[in-house]
Amino acid sequence: MIFSSKLVEDAVHEFSRLPGIGKKTALRMVLQLLRMDTGEVDAFTEAVSRMRHGVKFCSQCHNISDSEVCIICVNPGRNRSQVCVVETIRDVIAIESTQQYSGLYHVLGGILSPLDGIGPDQLNIATLHNRVKENEITEIIMALSPTIEGDTTVYYMARQLKDLPVTITTIARGIAFGGELEYADEMTLARSIAKRQPIENYVNVSGK
Repeated sequence: MIFSSKLVEDAVHEFSRLPGIGKKTALRMVLQLLRMDTGEVDAFTEAVSRMRHGVKFCSQCHNISDSEVCIICVNPGRNRSQVCVVETIRDVIAIESTQQYSGLYHVLGGILSPLDGIGPDQLNIATLHNRVKENEITEIIMALSPTIEGDTTVYYMARQLKDLPVTITTIARGIAFGGELEYADEMTLARSIAKRQPIENYVNVSGK
């Protein structure tokens, strides 16, 4: 692309650094900003800046939050005996959109992937273990994407938690193997959570 404005070129370059945004899409976004009132653009950039500098990660579940503890963890109406384990923050948003789950969450921050150098120490597994030991949690729901890496992570975590007094379940396979949780439609995801199964139905955590 050839630009007559270095300022526009720089803006297109920055937008195109976002995932899934190519140069043409970035150009459309920049041109749209040019058509907007300067006050609207200022509000847009200020909101992005405040978000980047102000958003925290919940000290309990690792979800995004405006304060030390997220609004889900402090909500007295949530079922505090259930914790749904997910890979990313996007999965929390997807499950919340179904309005079918009323428990708490635990965001791992990824899944085990030795080829990518992601081991247990890179994930929020130890904090989950501590939450189960220190709180009256009776059920851990493994809601990870049904992939090889996801199943490996479920197996590892189930082994880590097997000596604690907690029931471990996993979402039903309404989501096709190899699919990503965040892309499942709300109805399928809701049914997968509602029809969750004991972990033993999918993996052998006894080591025998």
